[in-house]
Amino acid sequence: MQEKKFYGTYFNKDAVLKFSRWAGILAWLVLVVYLLTSTISFLQFLQQFVTGIFYQKGMSIFDLIGYFNPYLLMPLPGVVYFFGLKFVEHASLILLDMEESARRAVRGEK
Repeated sequence: MQEKKFYGTYFNKDAVLKFSRWAGILAWLVLVVYLLTSTISFLQFLQQFVTGIFYQKGMSIFDLIGYFNPYLLMPLPGVVYFFGLKFVEHASLILLDMEESARRAVRGEK
């Protein structure tokens, strides 16, 4: 069964579905890349830290926390991009559903 094309729509259903699918894939890809690079960078830092490269005489615990802070904040942009792209994915599907429901209500279909 093939669906009839109704040319009074705001969205092309196939294009919106493809766009939302790619937005979801890109969201996961961005998150994985950010987490992977952050993990590698943090492991390199830990290796250098354990060997004593960053240690100085007279350092306090607050100085050590300052060394770890940038490495813990590195994945945050990836998380923000992930949630932004997931929002775009779901918002486009919601808009498509709203348009389809409005069209169905005008036609009087159930």
